[in-house]
Amino acid sequence: MQIVTTHQSTDFDGLASLVAATLIYPGAVAVLPRITNPNVKAFLSIHKDLFSLYRTGDLDLAAVNRLIVVDTNKWSRIEKGGLFRDQYKPEVLIWDHHDPADCDMDALWKCQESMGANITLMVRRIKEQGTQISPIQATLFLIGLYEDTGNLVFPSTTAEDAYTAAYLLENRADLSILRTFLQPAYGERQKDILFEMLKTASRRKIHNYSASINITHINGHISNLSLVVHMYREIVNVDVAVGIFVQRENDKCIVIGRSIVSDLNIGAVMRSMGGGGHPGAGSALLKSVNPNSVREWIVELLKGNQESSVQVRDLMSSPVIHVTSDTSMSEVSRILEVENCTGLPVVDQDCLKGIISRRDFKKLKKAGQLQSPVKAFMSTKNITIGPDKSPMHAARLMVKHDVGRLPVIENDRIIGIISRSDAMRYFYDALPD
Repeated sequence: MQIVTTHQSTDFDGLASLVAATLIYPGAVAVLPRITNPNVKAFLSIHKDLFSLYRTGDLDLAAVNRLIVVDTNKWSRIEKGGLFRDQYKPEVLIWDHHDPADCDMDALWKCQESMGANITLMVRRIKEQGTQISPIQATLFLIGLYEDTGNLVFPSTTAEDAYTAAYLLENRADLSILRTFLQPAYGERQKDILFEMLKTASRRKIHNYSASINITHINGHISNLSLVVHMYREIVNVDVAVGIFVQRENDKCIVIGRSIVSDLNIGAVMRSMGGGGHPGAGSALLKSVNPNSVREWIVELLKGNQESSVQVRDLMSSPVIHVTSDTSMSEVSRILEVENCTGLPVVDQDCLKGIISRRDFKKLKKAGQLQSPVKAFMSTKNITIGPDKSPMHAARLMVKHDVGRLPVIENDRIIGIISRSDAMRYFYDALPD
């Protein structure tokens, strides 16, 4: 069985790409994530009978031998992504318009091009195949295209996006339906937040561009904060605006940015913070952070000064607590307990051989294996860093490879180790291990 799926919090470009993939791959089952954007939910409440959409709970996922992923390239954004990656392991095909450098999927085939909207890539293939599309399909595709390109005015918009819009209009896309569902919800709560932001609005210059970074405290879940930031940018009249929305009750910061100049790439900024987006729009979710530190971090990222004067050698721990490859697993367990750490490098004669962590103990099936040497269970896929790299570079490596520490290597020898909290302390006042 082959299925098509897209990212959680599905927007119109994701939904459009999902439907388009079923035209490109006849017989493929379209699986809609449980969480969708409010406007998408409203659209489907009226049109759901026109599209054949399933949920993950409706299918036997173990029977899936091909997974077609659209409008994303990261396992973490796919519902049940961990199960597909680690257990079922179907062949993967990707259609995506985000930065290919962010992709963490080992795909059999990829179509990854920078484009204003992902549906543009898929309509290109539909046209090549000569597949006919219905007016409602054309309408959905155009809604997705317009949403992701800001009605063709975002800096990421390409000429092909515009040609695709014309093609969809030729195929009787209905602009009146488009206007109805692209009209974002703006109520009292959004208005109150915008008012609070405007009361504390400030401007600064970054590379001859105007920017405003605002910290606002909010209570509970509030939808359409991206619309609030969009309106804030327009009212304050700056080239780039970033809203840092602090939720004290769950110790989170929602960071949302909007930019109208390509030199201040909001998508790149948010990717550096563990989120994502496009040159004109992006977001990130941060936990246990100081919002003032986040604001200064954003300023540095917008300046392009991601490689700060502070280097890994200034933050790393040295000498390194380590074990040798013939150390028994029982002794490793004792050291982890005594040192209150979650992992250790395995080092022979100053040369890194691997990493042993608490989760590697799950590989032990019998009590007698505690006397086995650590080299039988350690990870040898060593993700390392040089001492002259920045804390930002270290943080990106940790996020990309899902590791909590990096051995610091110089001249092929381990000279230190830097943890997640070490790397991020430059930006945050407090970050739990």
